[in-house]
Amino acid sequence: MSYTLGVDIGTYETKGVLVNASGEIAAQAARRHQMLVPRPGWAEHNPDEDWWGDFVYVTQRILNESGINPAAIDAIACSAIGPCMLPVDDNGNALMNGVLYGVDNRAAVEVEELMDRIGEETLIRHCGNTLTSQSVGPKILWLKRNKPDLFAKTAKIHTSTTYIVQKLTDRAVIDHVTACGFSPLYDIRTQSWSADLAPDIVRSECLPEILWSTEIAGTITPDAAAITGLATGTPVLTGTIDAAAEGVSVGVSSPGQMMVMYGSTIFIILPTSEPHVDPRLWYAPWLFKGQHAAQAGLATSGTLTHWFRDNFARDLDPVDAFETLAQEAAGSPVGANSLVFLPYFSGERTPIHDPTAKGTLFGLNLTHSRADIYRAMLEGIALGTAHAVETFADAGAHPDALFAVGGGTQNPIWLQATSDATGLTQTVRQKTIGASFGDAFLAALALGRVVPEDIDLWNPVARRIEPDANAREILKERLSQFKRLYTQTKDLMAEIG
Repeated sequence: MSYTLGVDIGTYETKGVLVNASGEIAAQAARRHQMLVPRPGWAEHNPDEDWWGDFVYVTQRILNESGINPAAIDAIACSAIGPCMLPVDDNGNALMNGVLYGVDNRAAVEVEELMDRIGEETLIRHCGNTLTSQSVGPKILWLKRNKPDLFAKTAKIHTSTTYIVQKLTDRAVIDHVTACGFSPLYDIRTQSWSADLAPDIVRSECLPEILWSTEIAGTITPDAAAITGLATGTPVLTGTIDAAAEGVSVGVSSPGQMMVMYGSTIFIILPTSEPHVDPRLWYAPWLFKGQHAAQAGLATSGTLTHWFRDNFARDLDPVDAFETLAQEAAGSPVGANSLVFLPYFSGERTPIHDPTAKGTLFGLNLTHSRADIYRAMLEGIALGTAHAVETFADAGAHPDALFAVGGGTQNPIWLQATSDATGLTQTVRQKTIGASFGDAFLAALALGRVVPEDIDLWNPVARRIEPDANAREILKERLSQFKRLYTQTKDLMAEIG
């Protein structure tokens, strides 16, 4: 029996899964970690504890509990949150905490300055994207300006997957999907690094080598084998961001197939046959040469459920608090008794791209309960998702099928509210483990043992969530109020920020 190993590093948890050639899960493991928020608007991970430490932990646990000979693992693929910004020294050692993706908006000044200097039209033409809190280029410039001594020691700028792969293989690589998030340093026309738009940020030599996600980056070194328990010489893929691996896990591979990832953030991917750029969305090459994707993402979604539990459900057992809160929310009617919730707790990414946007609960009165507020929060995330999906359609990228994946698919209120808010049927597959399973499939794909369509055998359809006609009408009206509430308060949001 042969196996592939997939490991995914998320915002709050790392998951690993060992899968055999038929797609059956032989073993899996997970480990929790924290998102560090040293000040408002910042978001970080400790790369040695939360990225590499977690990878080692879940790998060792899978090997120990399964009893499988490490030599039976034919390939390894890793995905992780991204794009992130991590400076490392000549030896590949981290020089600071990793700066996370769009949830971290510390470089708002640099974003605005570079936007003014380069111009939106030029950015779209060269990079496929404008600059937002999701962009790594402005964060590198922030590093250069605010930590010059540390920047002087920087040999390379890594993202999360780059850091893991280098620890395993001694080679610094990045996939095209993640590299495109390094705007304005990635040129979509040549699909390579370019310093032409902003030569003052960083030299291209300080960025990882760009490969396609299923290319073999290298093999497990003796040092990495001694630490992880993996076999020396095991092939390691370049890997990708977690959202792309999530898409793979549910069979999103062709134009028109849209993935909605219910995680710490909402992430949406729609593969397209041609580059499809719109300033309200994100563009990136897809996982394979010749393919493209339009993307969107909310800054906070599943993160808010943790925030709510920790602050307003302390009376509940943390183990089953989410289940209890969902049961309570089921007793609140659709529309949450006229509450409107804006989920902009770390600014917002697509489609408004506003780092100063604020979380808002509007319409409170003395009759409202915890159940109403929790339901309003879940519906607010669903409305933010609907706003993004509506933007895809408005930009000419219409989804034909919607696949849901991630931990949030276990929350029936959230899942149903999303179908009701978007008006789209969602497909949920049997295995909802997500990105780590997608990584294992990518590893099998790299070995030539499967084709993309084989995901139907590895992960069959379990159920479909249809929109409810009455709820659809209520949330359709609520979406209009949701957008108007932001429009009418955004100046005040910026002022109080």
